[in-house]
Amino acid sequence: MKRFLYENSLGLVFGLLFLTALVGQAFAGHADFNQQQLSKGLQLISLGRCLASASFAVDVTENWQSEYLQFFLYILLTVWLLQKGSPESEELDKAGRESDEEQMVGAHAPAPAPMWARVGGLRRALFSRSLGLVLGAIFMLSWLAQSITGVAAYNEHRLGNLQDPVSWGRYLLQPDFWNRPLENWQSELLAVSSMVVLSIYLRHGGSSQSKPVDAAHTSNGVDRRAPQPS
Repeated sequence: MKRFLYENSLGLVFGLLFLTALVGQAFAGHADFNQQQLSKGLQLISLGRCLASASFAVDVTENWQSEYLQFFLYILLTVWLLQKGSPESEELDKAGRESDEEQMVGAHAPAPAPMWARVGGLRRALFSRSLGLVLGAIFMLSWLAQSITGVAAYNEHRLGNLQDPVSWGRYLLQPDFWNRPLENWQSELLAVSSMVVLSIYLRHGGSSQSKPVDAAHTSNGVDRRAPQPS
């Protein structure tokens, strides 16, 4: 058990932090909703009813789709786009997809390589793009979930104001649908661009997301195992 925890500590800690934040959001959202109900002289609702509401679901899925959009774009764009001096970028002469020999796939794959890296055709093509495809699919699914829960929450509000509900297609054209996602997208993209640029000049010793402390500002794609030039 100790070995398992040690070898998987990064994923486990982030998973625990995610659950903690989600639980915190549930209790804070429930309290906030009931405060609004009190201010309007309306009946309070239970935590369970709050968690089952469209308003809570749209808040959660809205955040998820912005996060997965960020990672999907990051994986896709770093294949082709470069940033001189950033450890988040490939070396300046390595833009684009690498050859089979450089990727060590097919006939060049070592013995421990996954089976789909050793074969050819569609299986290897899918496997070599699987991370981007899955992240993109999760983004689209969370976007779809956000739009469905969003139109439900939007129509609840309209019915409360004695207005007719709108269809899902019409809701996609409403400012209410685009306002909060775009608010999240711009913050996520700002964070990524800050990481790309700041990591050129700043270091964090021991982190795999940072260049070695002694690496030159202009170095890209630094191999942490290789000795750095003086």
